[in-house]
Amino acid sequence: MRMTGNTILITGGGSGIGRELARRFHDQGNTVIITGRRREALDKTADGRPNIHATTLDVTDPAAIVAFAARVTSEHPALNVLVNNAGIMRYETLDRARDLSDAEETVAANLLGPIRMTDALVEHLSQQPDAAIVTVSSGLAFVPLVAAPTYSASKAAIHSYTVALREALKGRIEVIELVPPAVQTELTPGQSNRAAYLPLAAFMDEVMALFAQVPTPREILVERVAFQRNAEAEHRFDEAVTTLNEMARRAREG
Repeated sequence: MRMTGNTILITGGGSGIGRELARRFHDQGNTVIITGRRREALDKTADGRPNIHATTLDVTDPAAIVAFAARVTSEHPALNVLVNNAGIMRYETLDRARDLSDAEETVAANLLGPIRMTDALVEHLSQQPDAAIVTVSSGLAFVPLVAAPTYSASKAAIHSYTVALREALKGRIEVIELVPPAVQTELTPGQSNRAAYLPLAAFMDEVMALFAQVPTPREILVERVAFQRNAEAEHRFDEAVTTLNEMARRAREG
């Protein structure tokens, strides 16, 4: 992936990893378009950076995605990189019947959102030089968190979708998967203050160094996420499930 001179669309650019990707790519000489539900958060990301353009978008709304895609490609015809970053994480209980709205909203945001965004923009991107699609999955795609089962499942699905997308678009659009471990963001309440999680700045330093490699790795894997990404291949999956969930429980309980 080219590191400068792109026009990059990042969903979920109002906070966390999306915000930092937007700022880092902007500061390397790219035009960046960010979307999200909260205008105030988007404006905070763009503050002081003239080539970050913010617009509200709910990636769970199919009609809004279609309308947005038409508008953004008209206003920014050089758009050549899509980063499917927007997502939500909800804790769920599996041992009793419950309201499934959290699970349904998670699938709509984390899985259908990227699928719909990609579908809306793939033909445009196919016509651009140095085109790329970046999907943001999670270490939980490879070793699930019991407390967030639908989130974990949605990210496993995104990993599989990304593999298929890469093969389908080979030779036309570069497809890259960014796989974060537990990072200090506000993806869940209190997460930004958990000492056991990777600080956001340190995560981003590793991520941008990996993006800058030539050729760009198919998977952007910081050192911390190898414990999850390689668990099954290294024949320690069951142990990893137990270890990860115990570590996450202790982190949540402080």
